[in-house]
Amino acid sequence: MFIDLRSDTVTLPSDQMLGAMMSAPVGDDVFKEDPSVNELQDYAADLFGVQSALFFPSGTMANQAAIKVHTRPGEELICEANAHVHYYEGGGIASNSGVSTNLVWGDRGVFSSQDVAARVRPDNVHFPSSRLVCIENTCNRGGGKVFPFANIQQISLTCKEHGLKLHLDGARLFNAMLEDGTTPRQHGELFDSLSICLSKGLGAPVGSLLLGSTDFIARALRVRKVFGGGMRQAGFIAAAGLYALKNNVSRLALDHSHARILASTLEEQKYVRQVLPQETNIVVFELTNDVSVDYFLSFLKNHGIYAMSMGPESIRFVTHLGIGKAEVIATIDVLRKFRQ
Repeated sequence: MFIDLRSDTVTLPSDQMLGAMMSAPVGDDVFKEDPSVNELQDYAADLFGVQSALFFPSGTMANQAAIKVHTRPGEELICEANAHVHYYEGGGIASNSGVSTNLVWGDRGVFSSQDVAARVRPDNVHFPSSRLVCIENTCNRGGGKVFPFANIQQISLTCKEHGLKLHLDGARLFNAMLEDGTTPRQHGELFDSLSICLSKGLGAPVGSLLLGSTDFIARALRVRKVFGGGMRQAGFIAAAGLYALKNNVSRLALDHSHARILASTLEEQKYVRQVLPQETNIVVFELTNDVSVDYFLSFLKNHGIYAMSMGPESIRFVTHLGIGKAEVIATIDVLRKFRQ
């Protein structure tokens, strides 16, 4: 057995979640006849106060479908330079939608309405037309930073002023809401579309949801079909997502607490140059110049701990429902052993 801190995507379904999956009523979702998928979509839409929702195999597919619905080839998307849609989705913005990106160099994934306004293109044939703004919350490469809700409100107003659509990559949105006290409906009111991931901190084995208006979701359904995202008896995995939304949101606070303990321990170690401010379940830290990332990761692995690099000097720990108090204590012990 090993302690896996690489990502909150490595979680395994609990016995209760497996029970919900095995007892789920199912049908052919391509015919819209899977009752468990329909229940999940209806529950999520009501939770966020939007008209409709659509179940996707992955968050990347949900994000890319949203981008394709909101834009036309030759237009432009505004996002932060480290945003998942730009950095980690295989060039899908260009490949799937024929859209270019206008990047904001923000603060750990966060930017302002002024940043958006400054990047809106003038009506000039030499430039692509600005069409969409994407926000990621929490910001993965920003160390799980919560995107301030006040910023989102101002960005939403700026988008309306300039005729831009606003999409939320909410892969870890529930982590953010737990910290800032906002509600799903508050976010549903501000965005033209939202994606939420069920297979990270919420612990489902697979799946994401795309939320928006009835017309938007109808168009997204056609895009999902083109992307090969139609599923048949998907209710078995939809049931896991429904269980996650109903039972695994409040427990995210425990992941944040465990991350806080690990961040505090790392700050005490002489081989750590800095730890990015920890807010949720992600801890990103930089090693001193005399310690290589590969060597440190190898040391951790030899002591039964898996982690991953975030660049030539940085490492990421992510806490999740597979990391309990015992795993945190064991990790602390290993961290303190390095270079003793």
